[in-house]
Amino acid sequence: MKTFFNLPEKVSFCSKCVISNQRPSSVSEFKHTKNRENAKYINFDESLVCDACKYAERKKIINWEERENQLIKILDKFRSKDGQYDCLIPGSGGKDSVYATYILKEKYKMKPLTVTWPPILYTDYGYKNFKNWLEYSEVDNITFSPNPRIMKFLTKLSIQNLLHPFQTFIFGQKNIAPKIATQMNIKLIFYGESESEYGNDIKETQSSIRDKKYFVTENMNEIFLAGEKIGDLIKKHKLNIKDLFCFLPLDKANIKFIPEVHYLGYYHKWTPQEAFYKSVEYTNFKPRPYRTQGTYSKYNSIDDKIDDLHYYTTFIKFGLGRATYDASQEIRNHHITRDEAKLLVKQFDGEFPDKYFNEVMNYIELDKEEFHRICDKFRSPHIWKKTSNGWKLRHTVNKDGTDD
Repeated sequence: MKTFFNLPEKVSFCSKCVISNQRPSSVSEFKHTKNRENAKYINFDESLVCDACKYAERKKIINWEERENQLIKILDKFRSKDGQYDCLIPGSGGKDSVYATYILKEKYKMKPLTVTWPPILYTDYGYKNFKNWLEYSEVDNITFSPNPRIMKFLTKLSIQNLLHPFQTFIFGQKNIAPKIATQMNIKLIFYGESESEYGNDIKETQSSIRDKKYFVTENMNEIFLAGEKIGDLIKKHKLNIKDLFCFLPLDKANIKFIPEVHYLGYYHKWTPQEAFYKSVEYTNFKPRPYRTQGTYSKYNSIDDKIDDLHYYTTFIKFGLGRATYDASQEIRNHHITRDEAKLLVKQFDGEFPDKYFNEVMNYIELDKEEFHRICDKFRSPHIWKKTSNGWKLRHTVNKDGTDD
């Protein structure tokens, strides 16, 4: 049966959590080419246990004291002696950037500069959390606001070409930190939780930016943005390379040094719920005042009105909604059982996020009916079946798909 995006033809579910083998790695999402021909997906072993679940078990035997000593050596190497910034923390005031700030500033007495690529459309409570992050933690911040016209255009184009509302946001968010760091002579960057929490290869979270080619490039012409090659994008839409600069990686030929990038989750045992509790204590972080559509949680990724739509599109493309992601993580942290997770997935996965939908469509000037037509175009035949009652998943973790 035909598959889109180079997805695995046979749909399988992890025997420990509720994720399927259709989940792309975040590296694949970041290195998005038009056809995703080089995409990577979460690995399952012969017992159908995913890499994320194996990493969760590995965390139990990691010598965290030794890891902390590794971190202290890194911090001491870069620690400022004259009051200058000695590390950079990208973030928007969510639980993870707050927790990272707490660890680096309060526990290890570093002098961080925080850098924010703002949400496309702030939620009221998300913006309040951002302000509280800066006020309560007493850190300096640079907020980079991209050209609104270009941001709007690329967001719309990413939906039309990739059904990926967040693709250009992710590019900007990931690339602005190294750019600011090189300009401010800051040689150390910290992100929060390890990407291995979600099934990415452990070496990706351990290495410096020198091994992360999506932060640095030697050939801008090979980069795809919003599903189109940079040169074609400029020519076809009458753009200028200057319009796109903030979304692109560092040009290796034009920088004096490449900052090191580390994940605190590699050195500290990172638990999302514990990060949430600490963020409430440290900066008065407030969860969403209501359940997030598509899932049962209230405190994950709540600062952007487009966030909910992004997770809906992952449901369309990969058969994996927001409840699947949240529930899988909570299984790994032993907060819920797999049976409980399956019920949550059945109840909430794929719920349409109508609360901000009209506002988002009006913002990017995309017809609502066109959005739904685009969704149908991106439904892979091996995941979806069109029935007299509408589109149905062929396979689900609850074994109630049309082909189960």
